[in-house]
Amino acid sequence: MKHQFAIALIFPYLLIAAAPAHSDGLPLEQQVEAVAARLEGVMSTAAQSRANLKAANVRMTTCRVTLAGNAAPSNTILLYQEQALAKELAKPYRQRFLQLSASPVSQSVRSRSFKPVNPTAWINFCDKPVGDRLVQTKDLGTTICSVFLRRSGDAYVGNTPADGCPANVRGAVRIKNHIVLRLDGMDTWDQGFDAAGKQVWGAKAESYQFRRQ
Repeated sequence: MKHQFAIALIFPYLLIAAAPAHSDGLPLEQQVEAVAARLEGVMSTAAQSRANLKAANVRMTTCRVTLAGNAAPSNTILLYQEQALAKELAKPYRQRFLQLSASPVSQSVRSRSFKPVNPTAWINFCDKPVGDRLVQTKDLGTTICSVFLRRSGDAYVGNTPADGCPANVRGAVRIKNHIVLRLDGMDTWDQGFDAAGKQVWGAKAESYQFRRQ
């Protein structure tokens, strides 16, 4: 059971993939839209949970939001994302805002992850009508980390740096992750390590498999 909640730690980390950003000539601005489209909506690990009773049944919900007063930088997309056990959808254990933008320097799609100031205020926020999903700049909270995703075929693939990213989650001080974001969902291998470098939770033999609902 203790490893099941590692699914919560998918996107707050710096991801640098090996695949070329322009392998098919798709402009970075369009890649930003493609990443947003792959993240939007509802995904879950229900199928994996049915096949493997040790895997948690988790639902991840993502939607576009608007920064009030047109305060968002141009050519960016702001998302709200939360994860919860399928049996406790009103009690998400992971909430974040994601700001997607093109990164010409790294030739990739950058996702800045923010931890909301008051998480409980945003529970089930994606249930609101699109026009009511307004967020103030002050609501975004603290920047956790930046994510850089590069295109590989019709997917976006990435890895954390060799030493992972800083964390303070269930005994882990560093997080390492590998992710494949596709049209039908995403696979992720996220792992937590303690100060001695020992893995204390996370994927081992197989990835966490989120599929679009």
